[in-house]
Amino acid sequence: MAPGRKLRAEQFAAHLRQAGAALAPLYVIAGDEPLLVIEAGDALRAAARTAGYIDRRSVVMDARSDWQALAAGAGSASLFGDKPLLEIRLPTGKPGKSGSDVLVHMARQAPELQGQTLTVVQLPRLDRTLRATPWFTALAETAVVVEVPTIERQELPAWIGARLAAQGQETSREALQWVADRVEGNLLAAHQEILKLGLMHPSGRLGLEQVQDAVMNVARYNAFKLRDAIQAGDSARVVRMIDGLRAEGEALPLVLWAVMQTWSRTPQAVPPAVVRHAHDIDRLIKGLAVPNRLADPWQELTALALRLTRHSFRS
Repeated sequence: MAPGRKLRAEQFAAHLRQAGAALAPLYVIAGDEPLLVIEAGDALRAAARTAGYIDRRSVVMDARSDWQALAAGAGSASLFGDKPLLEIRLPTGKPGKSGSDVLVHMARQAPELQGQTLTVVQLPRLDRTLRATPWFTALAETAVVVEVPTIERQELPAWIGARLAAQGQETSREALQWVADRVEGNLLAAHQEILKLGLMHPSGRLGLEQVQDAVMNVARYNAFKLRDAIQAGDSARVVRMIDGLRAEGEALPLVLWAVMQTWSRTPQAVPPAVVRHAHDIDRLIKGLAVPNRLADPWQELTALALRLTRHSFRS
């Protein structure tokens, strides 16, 4: 098995089939998309089980964890002779000094353990800072690194279409976009809705009404994506996102802050009228009455967001 391989998520299944029982001793699965990370882990786990790695141990680690104890137990033989599978989840991407040393040691030792033990390190998205760490550099030199992509908004309809095709179904672009609008930001929920369509309808082409009847509104919005919608000038999406944030119980001050952060990405000064509007909303949030403003701060926030979306900055 060639050391230091890098794979895209869509190449991983073929890699596992080709490897068969000769799996690499060390894998890294990295990404921030929970569904796709789970699927990659499940696929590797199934392949490992087939290859005889039955003695599974899974741990969640961070900078405060006892890495030395983990290292001492890594690779220990099972009482029943099963080969060990060690899964190390590092959600912060920060193992600390002790963890860094242990990961470097594991990386250097991995080639000697081919066919004996299998270690999987699960990481968040590989940003520039994480890639530059000595411990990740060591892992990348010997591990098979699988990078799980983040599915962006514009990619979501095609992703949904591909998932439908995998279960023998297809639908129109309009229906794909409709589904994407309702599951945006929540790939796990999107996956469930796609499976539901597979259970409710036979293989073949699905009409828009069939899709609409089956799919729930499961969009999960976050305040930071709201900035992108405002800057894109997408008024309908802005309103939908604010409604979603309100329904999910998002903190109103955070949403107001995110709306105003739109201007941090532009060289323009914030217009005084916008500042006044934001100040009035802040007073409404605090329970104060503001002349010539609606009593509901969410409604005023929507008005401000639309004002920014349309670039209408008059007093």
